[in-house]
Amino acid sequence: MILFILAYLGGALTIVSPCILPVLPFVFARADRSFLKSGLPMLAGLALTFALVATLASVAGGWAVQANAAGRYAALALLALFGVTLLAPGLADRLTRPLVAFGGKLAGQGASGPATVGSSLLLGVATGFLWAPCAGPILGLILTGAALKGASASTTLLLLVYALGAATSLALALMVGGRVFAAMKRSLGVGEWVRRGLGVLVLAAVAAIALGLDTGLLTRLSTASTTALEQKLLDKLHAGKPAPQTASVIMPGSAQAGSGAAMAGPAMTGGAMTGPSMTGPSMTGPSMTARSGAPASGLPVLGPMPPLAGATLWINSPPLAREQLKGKVVLVDFWTYSCINCLRSLPYVKSWAQRYAAQGLVVVGVHTPEFAFEKQPDNVKKAVHDFGVTYPVAMDNDYAIWRAFGNDSWPAHYFIDAKGQIRFVHLGEGAYDQSEQVIRALLAERNGAPVTGALAGAAGTGVQAAADAEGDQSPETYLGYARAERFASPGGQKRDQSTDYAPPATFAPDGWALAGRWAVVKEFAGAQAPGARVLFRFHARDLHMVLGLAAGARPVRFRITLDGKPPGADHGLDVDAAGNGTIKGQRLYQLVRQKQIGKDRLFQIEFLDPGAQAYTFTFG
Repeated sequence: MILFILAYLGGALTIVSPCILPVLPFVFARADRSFLKSGLPMLAGLALTFALVATLASVAGGWAVQANAAGRYAALALLALFGVTLLAPGLADRLTRPLVAFGGKLAGQGASGPATVGSSLLLGVATGFLWAPCAGPILGLILTGAALKGASASTTLLLLVYALGAATSLALALMVGGRVFAAMKRSLGVGEWVRRGLGVLVLAAVAAIALGLDTGLLTRLSTASTTALEQKLLDKLHAGKPAPQTASVIMPGSAQAGSGAAMAGPAMTGGAMTGPSMTGPSMTGPSMTARSGAPASGLPVLGPMPPLAGATLWINSPPLAREQLKGKVVLVDFWTYSCINCLRSLPYVKSWAQRYAAQGLVVVGVHTPEFAFEKQPDNVKKAVHDFGVTYPVAMDNDYAIWRAFGNDSWPAHYFIDAKGQIRFVHLGEGAYDQSEQVIRALLAERNGAPVTGALAGAAGTGVQAAADAEGDQSPETYLGYARAERFASPGGQKRDQSTDYAPPATFAPDGWALAGRWAVVKEFAGAQAPGARVLFRFHARDLHMVLGLAAGARPVRFRITLDGKPPGADHGLDVDAAGNGTIKGQRLYQLVRQKQIGKDRLFQIEFLDPGAQAYTFTFG
């Protein structure tokens, strides 16, 4: 029920967002008509069409998007005709009398007399194809749920409730505007000019939509208004994530599951990225030193394996339950596809899955998202494919499995024996030989015979290559205000509003700044105009950024420099030697890979097009 209330309120809030502007001319074009016979059916048609198209788009993939595009083109033509009939009905009648008559019915100007319920409903249906409200957190939550769970009555109902919230706001505006409209006609006698003015507004709105301004400029203008209001509503349900802390390794010990807090072991290069604090079983005890032999005697029982229930989608496998895995040695790998620490450990996990599958090992990847775009099934499926992951992956969008394990880090590896008992836990990167020895020890217990042969090992390339061994690299740095640190632009960050920023005269080590026009929200900083820049004084071999695109934005070109010059041979995989690259989707981009590490460098990225979203810096 709370989600339905939030959906309704989120829809109602679109009235204060610029992204509702393209709809207003079509709404007020009938402000002088009967609300029950004209305004209400039109708004109902708008809401029903939006709910239907949004449902199809969220559950049916690319073909529905193409169908929606075709619907938009048809609606643009229909509503352009409607605008012409308002602006110059005589001319339109001479050009094509049958089409003008149909357009006249939609506008309530036809020979049949006043607007009918049917013509108003049809106009609402056409307008519904064009309505592109800002995909703020609430609508994003609904669409994500729809995409994950497939077509259902509850999904469509949520989308309809969201649309009805917007329709309610429009209805109130229409009722008030209708009185003003009628008074103008009675007192000034300017009905003809008002009609023509509305025709101009309708055609201007159609042109704006055809040029993509409704999903581009207007959506970006809305970042600082509707999104902030919706996010405050969502915050009532979900607590924010705490700031990352020093990474550590958690080792097994003699304590029983659920007794006491986890004990942090030695800090690791690359480390683990911590997520939301969750309650659940914890592991305490002394650290275990990796040895060449199987350390079976040093692996105490830490508690039973928690259930795998609650996954929103399974990739590469039908849904798995822990009962199905009894008799197998199981490695549960918590990861998320934009996490550099997870990506650098992935080659080892894949190697173990391939090497030891025949001896009884099952690897289960649990993809628990850090950012909203990592909840989208298509994004995760693409990442799974691109990184060559063939073992089962559970999408844990609701953090159900994360909570069940009491986990708090990416990556995190849980080693479970054939009896379904947790025997070892490792957080973060590194210690791969030790983790593989644990797998071999548990397989030896299961099979009654030692595992022979050399360790499988692995060698990652590109963004999956191991981090540089130097230990004083710059820390992971978030650009969204929820976790931003060391921000150096004068005046600090301005939350949830479009603001012009300037870089400081000098940068402290690990300091960063914005320049140009940006809107900073909780998760990211959104570039609002061409030429927006981010600067960072860093120390590391590699520099990566998690980047994405605003809703409706086309691919965004960017250019990077190091100390004011093109990177040359120090460019990363996602840029050329001149520093040029393009954001084509939401993921981690490798921008710098230096041949040698010495002094601090001043990095700059300039976005040549609007619509970029910058989430975080990571280093290696």
